[in-house]
Amino acid sequence: MEIQDKELHRVATTCIIYSDDGKYLVTKRSPHKKAFPNKWTVPGGGLSTDDYVHTPKSYGAPQWYGSLESALIREVKEEVNVEIGKPKYLLDLTFISPAGVPCLVISYYAPYLSGEIKLDEDAVDYKWATLAEAKELDLIPGIYEEVEMVDALRMHSRA
Repeated sequence: MEIQDKELHRVATTCIIYSDDGKYLVTKRSPHKKAFPNKWTVPGGGLSTDDYVHTPKSYGAPQWYGSLESALIREVKEEVNVEIGKPKYLLDLTFISPAGVPCLVISYYAPYLSGEIKLDEDAVDYKWATLAEAKELDLIPGIYEEVEMVDALRMHSRA
C-alpha cells in the first residue's frame, strides 16, 4: 500500500472511562463500521476542524490550544452521553485504516462523573466491565492492554 502524503494523518482520540467501583465503560462497535466491526472498544472519535475553528484562538496566539481534549469530551458525550472528569494522557498509537489512511490515536483515561448511557449509531451495546470481564470480551487488539495500564495506574495512585 502506497501512502501518498506521508505527513497527513487522521487524528483520533479514545478515553478509558472508569467508575468509582473499579469498572470500565466499553462499547460494542456497530456491524456497519469499516474498521473493527462488532468488536468491543472504548469511546472516542476523530478530531475535526469544527472542534476549533469556530472558537476563539487561545492566549491571543494564532493557534488553538486544547482542541484534542475538547474533541474527546465532545465524542464521549455524543457516543455514550456521559460527562467525564479531567482526561489524563495514557499513550499514542498509529495504524493504517482499511481505507489506507494513516491514523494517529491519542488515548486518555478519565473518571466517570455523570450521565445515563445512551449510545449513538456507531455502537450496539455497552457494559461496565471489571478488568477480568474485559479480558473475556472480543476487544479491538490492544484495548485490553490499555485498560490494564489504567487499572495499574489507578491501583498505584491509591497506594
